[in-house]
Amino acid sequence: MTEDTPELIGSNHAIFVPVPIKFFKFSGTLAGTRGARFLDGFESRTLYCGQKSPTHPEETHTAMPEMHKPGAPGGDFIPEVKHTVAVSSGKGGVGKSTVAVNLALALKQRGHEVGLVDVDIYGPDVPLMMGAKGRPGMFENRIIPVEAHGIKIMSIGLLVAEREALVWRGPMIHSAVQQFLRDVLWGPLDYLVFDMPPGTGDAQLSLSQVIPLGGVVMVTTPQDVALLDVRKALAMFRKLNVPILGIVENMSYFVAPDTGARYAIFGEGGGEKVAGEFDVPLLARIPLEMDTRKGGDEGMPIAVGQPDSAQAKAFRDLAEGVVERLDSLSALKLPTIG
Repeated sequence: MTEDTPELIGSNHAIFVPVPIKFFKFSGTLAGTRGARFLDGFESRTLYCGQKSPTHPEETHTAMPEMHKPGAPGGDFIPEVKHTVAVSSGKGGVGKSTVAVNLALALKQRGHEVGLVDVDIYGPDVPLMMGAKGRPGMFENRIIPVEAHGIKIMSIGLLVAEREALVWRGPMIHSAVQQFLRDVLWGPLDYLVFDMPPGTGDAQLSLSQVIPLGGVVMVTTPQDVALLDVRKALAMFRKLNVPILGIVENMSYFVAPDTGARYAIFGEGGGEKVAGEFDVPLLARIPLEMDTRKGGDEGMPIAVGQPDSAQAKAFRDLAEGVVERLDSLSALKLPTIG
């Protein structure tokens, strides 16, 4: 695997050094698999049942756990983080990363300390969308996250070459998720936002087992194809006992800049429909707008690039809804006695 030349993060501090890729436990198989470019890396600790991995794991069929059983208490991994929020979707291409990035920035604009974890191992877009430069540093054998727009960021995209493809199975993803939490110096945070990969795979299951998530925001477009998949993702998170904060209908409508006419390019009412089916709120309708795409491509998300725009306001409304939902869900928890 070719690697970019490491850049020093926090170079004004002599004790900061770039993070070598070998620091990560999940990188142990990289050197030996450059020819095949297929990363396997099975561990004695497996994702699903805690027993030793079989010689041929593809022949094993393990059912999804019915209850939320985190691999370790959340405080052991991120003791200074108050709230954790996953942003997920049933399928790709619905703008999930755009929502995650702008939600994190909107929370920051409310005066909160915010971190952003790119758990989308196969398509780590957060560094590009946030304009994050260089590689994470290290201090006392802990990783210093990169900062952009006041947000602390960790992503596999900061550690491998831009065009390098990662083909990992479940245990590798599980190990990566753990290290992105346990070995990163997040510090005191009000919110840690997770940009999840689309679908119902290993990353979702790993994160749900490693820490007790505060809740998940589900992103969809109004069209039936997206709704079909988001229902499956919602069912999965409910099965894992992860609270559903609500639905975001992205690309909800398009307003023509020359005439002001409003068009429902991907249909309408889909987000509200699925929210009603699962008895959760529709947190926001995000309009389809060229400036949102442009901001993501240039590392200047719409929430900070054009804070007075309708899209930025929609993301601020989303942040307000997420905060309110987390507060209401926290109030429902029974007090601990003893």
